Amino acid sequence: MKARQAIARAQSIPTLGKNKEMNTNNLEIKYPAGFENSVQMTRDEMEQHIRLMAALKMFELGKVSAGKAAELAGMSRLDFFETCSRYRVSIFNYPPEELEEELERDLDVLRNANLA
Repeated sequence: MKARQAIARAQSIPTLGKNKEMNTNNLEIKYPAGFENSVQMTRDEMEQHIRLMAALKMFELGKVSAGKAAELAGMSRLDFFETCSRYRVSIFNYPPEELEEELERDLDVLRNANLA
């Protein structure tokens, strides 16, 4: 079976609702011809879905923080946490010291948002 190459587009993805853009790299993925038809997605939808699935799994395995996973998925941390719920990925896989730091950062964001 011939494989087709999908090249992730070199586009900037907004991070965490800020006006900053993250620097991006390209990643090449080979997949069977017609695969996007099998999963009933366009190439762009498939790219986004693969990034989301990679972010969820790496977060679940403790390879990346919620912030980095959200950045890879192209969404805010809050949206990423809601997505974790939809895919039944626990957001409580932190060592105790990391959990406290993450919660404190989240509280700071909420406090700053309430001041705006």
